[in-house]
Amino acid sequence: MNVPFWISKRLRLNGAGRGANATGVVIAVTGIALAVIIMEFTVSIVIGFKNQISDRVTGFEGKVWVLPEYNQEQASTAPTMVPDSQLIAVIDSMIPDATMHIRFNQPGILKTDTDFSGVYFTGFGDGYDNTFAESFMTAGEYPDYDDPSQANRIVVSNQTAQALRLGVGDKVYAYFFVDEAIKSRRFEIAGTYETGFGDYDRTVSFADIRTLRNIAGADSLSGTRLVVDFGDDRDPGYEAMMLQDRIINAFQEGGMERLYPVDNVRHTGAIYFNWLDLIDTNVVVIFILMLCVSGFTLISSMFIIILERIPTIGVLRSLGASKPQIRSVFLWMAMKIVALGMVIGNVTGLGLLWIQKTYNVVSLDPDMYYLRHVPVEVNPWYMLYINIGVVAVAWLIMILPSKVAANVSPAVTMRFE
Repeated sequence: MNVPFWISKRLRLNGAGRGANATGVVIAVTGIALAVIIMEFTVSIVIGFKNQISDRVTGFEGKVWVLPEYNQEQASTAPTMVPDSQLIAVIDSMIPDATMHIRFNQPGILKTDTDFSGVYFTGFGDGYDNTFAESFMTAGEYPDYDDPSQANRIVVSNQTAQALRLGVGDKVYAYFFVDEAIKSRRFEIAGTYETGFGDYDRTVSFADIRTLRNIAGADSLSGTRLVVDFGDDRDPGYEAMMLQDRIINAFQEGGMERLYPVDNVRHTGAIYFNWLDLIDTNVVVIFILMLCVSGFTLISSMFIIILERIPTIGVLRSLGASKPQIRSVFLWMAMKIVALGMVIGNVTGLGLLWIQKTYNVVSLDPDMYYLRHVPVEVNPWYMLYINIGVVAVAWLIMILPSKVAANVSPAVTMRFE
């Protein structure tokens, strides 16, 4: 039988109900509950920001991509590429779970009678998952480009549509500069989209890849990049570096006839990913502050409880209780406060997170944060780690107050009688 635990269960935290003691317990419980709530909010929001922003940047760019052939003698890159079997074999050997699709990017100008806007048309080849583009549609629809009749329909951003005063179903001319010549096409606006990323929304429009190839006079299988995606959380920068090394080695050893440059989203989207990396520092600072605040309130409350329990300590010591047993009694009492605070914190914190995730109560300025609502991603493992960490830190913090209680002499307790 664990005697200290049994005794701690039968000792009231608020003693005889005195105001200072009860207030100290309430403050300690509140401090722990707030620490748990804030830490859960911090982790969930940071994960939400990272996932949503990474997904959007990756949706526009892809994770890793191979660019057209690099000519070492002329120090130039070809305008387009047709992926050959040697390149595909190298990619498959390094990233067996990779999914690949060709993309064709073509700059152009959309012009109406009164306005014009420079855009970057993007067309996707076989293997591209339209989920990203379709999930941000605000009006109209994303065309089915497998249907040849949809070849002259495009999707523009809300910003572009508003700047040109265009809507779904409107016709607009697009002009392209190809080989020192100007080509024009008349497109129909099939739909509009908005992701919140102004830098992309202002320029990117979606079109049929066959139309863009035809405008550029390119091969029917060509593209301006081969996008390589993979489903896990591997670092695109590292994978791109390793793939580049593999391509260079194969080229030097004669296993490839062409040398292809490799790039990745961590490079082109560095401004976004560096911002996300800075958030990690803020998380550490918030965690330290919350642990300090909750630890201070817990220690203060326990010293009040110890002062209230000095006569009880004297009785226990007179009955033969050892110092380790007295220390254990007050450690278990502290854990009762911690447990109560954690229960309140978890119920409140997870409840508020569910409300935000379901109803998007708290909004954001997309021009500042790239998102319209505070993103929330609740990871059960991180929630578990937070709770384990709070318990561990609280146990360590309470070593000092419990030692103070254990060192109280039975003779001293007579002064409190």
